[in-house]
Amino acid sequence: MSSISYADAGVNVEAGNQFVNTLKALVKSTARPGANADIGGFGAVFDLKAAGFEDPLLITTTDGVGTKLKIAIDTNIHNTIGIDLVAMCVNDLIVQGATPLMFLDYYATGKLDKAVGLEIVKGIAAGCVESGCALVGGETAEMPGMYAENDYDLAGFSVGAVARNHLLPRMEAMQAGDVLIGLPSTGVHSNGYSLVRKLVSHAGLKWGDAVPFTSHAKTISEAFLTPTRLYVKPVLAALEAHRAGILGFAHITGGGITENLPRVLPEHLAAEVNLNAWNLPPMFLWMQKVGNVSAGFGFCRRHI
Repeated sequence: MSSISYADAGVNVEAGNQFVNTLKALVKSTARPGANADIGGFGAVFDLKAAGFEDPLLITTTDGVGTKLKIAIDTNIHNTIGIDLVAMCVNDLIVQGATPLMFLDYYATGKLDKAVGLEIVKGIAAGCVESGCALVGGETAEMPGMYAENDYDLAGFSVGAVARNHLLPRMEAMQAGDVLIGLPSTGVHSNGYSLVRKLVSHAGLKWGDAVPFTSHAKTISEAFLTPTRLYVKPVLAALEAHRAGILGFAHITGGGITENLPRVLPEHLAAEVNLNAWNLPPMFLWMQKVGNVSAGFGFCRRHI
């Protein structure tokens, strides 16, 4: 009886090793004080002292990209989805006042396509550079039978640090009359894409069609694959300049304003949000019209 190998089962270990070697230069580009961003060990080491922290608290987050991945897969556009992955994690760190330090990714697929994987990791590296955090490791899992050959899934994991006395939110300092300030998003970010895909289908459109709303993008896929905004630089700059006056941030993701803003408020206070204080982007107006979607649905329209 002939021997059955791992390759016969659909897993190419050698291709996986070659893929990891291809990524080393990208990973190296994300190096920052405290991490050299080398990969190959069993775990990543980070030197908090070298990063300038004396008495820090560590903050950890994990997230994915959701069904926005299906648009990337269906259109074979993979170069920005890694930015989404980083953003969904590090944007959760900064609302607690933390500086992003490290990022790790998990990439699972039915059959490893090195070209696709490289595009994904290019996006991850770009997101890490923009966020000032080091890509210190990851896992590439080739799992035939679990995923269809061209399908893949992504998960991200980030670690940040904040000085003990700078942890947010500071609910005890909040009082009636405090002001809410909104930062505009770049679109739907990485939330609600099951609805997005349903609406595009309901409208009888394909991803390669011209956008039916005013946009800088040429096609529907380009519009909805616009990567999630990385809020790291503006938020950390605001904290550096006005730390005493900033009492908290809310990352408006799934659930919208009504579910996320209360998470950073004390029980005795409520937020008054004037939904008419800004103009909805054309993308959201189109979605509301096509699906007869209520304005109170909880879109990630603007970040508070």
